[in-house]
Amino acid sequence: SSVDESMLTGEPLPVDKSSGDKITGGTLNGEGRVKFEATRVGKDTALARIIRLVQEAQGSKAPIQALADRVAAVFVPGVIGIAFLTFILWWAMGGEFVPSMIRLVAVLVIACPCALGLATPTAIMAGTGKGAEKGMLFKNSEALEMATKLDTIVLDKTGTITMGKPSVVNVIVSDSLIKDEEELLRIGASVERGSEHPLGRAIVKEAEKRGIDLFEPDGFKALRGLGVQANIKGQEVLVGKPKWFDEMELDYDDRKD
Repeated sequence: SSVDESMLTGEPLPVDKSSGDKITGGTLNGEGRVKFEATRVGKDTALARIIRLVQEAQGSKAPIQALADRVAAVFVPGVIGIAFLTFILWWAMGGEFVPSMIRLVAVLVIACPCALGLATPTAIMAGTGKGAEKGMLFKNSEALEMATKLDTIVLDKTGTITMGKPSVVNVIVSDSLIKDEEELLRIGASVERGSEHPLGRAIVKEAEKRGIDLFEPDGFKALRGLGVQANIKGQEVLVGKPKWFDEMELDYDDRKD
């Protein structure tokens, strides 16, 4: 069968699977029947490890948070001490408990650095959570903080800065029997109408985009990992990989380039 692993790799094309190959939980089976044995379940699966990575990133401390904790460790006891000193001075001068207590609370409310200790972890949880929603995982909070200093970003996966879906960008006619691009697209898309492969759907979509009327294919067959074939107006048409044509000993050497 073929399996869509785009949730892990970002690659839109399905990956062919045969006996002995590994299949990741959460991926989508495309064409064919799959019989598999679960070797990892629960917390050992790839999806569970991704979730754990996000949780660990949210729980880790960024350098700025460690600095805030050190400042708070000195500042909080100092504020509490000043508040009690205020209470003692007001009580000693006025001898009234309630006004003295009001001053103590006022000092605590105004000077206690609650925001200093809460703002950083809140920002980290919000940042890593939002990144996970967009498909971006941070290994730890330090990586999130260091991202502000980046001046160069290298991207290497399909679907990161692209749509992640194949499309037809050019049509080359290399056979004198085919008069133009439109006819080639009409024949190819007519065969691919019954295919679920992303490349096949891209060909059909391009034909529909150009307003090309397609034929109704007869005897459609899909060969896993090779291509598709069907009868179009009494002619057998094959659309697939060069490897398939080589196995069928078809002569197309003058068209390989």
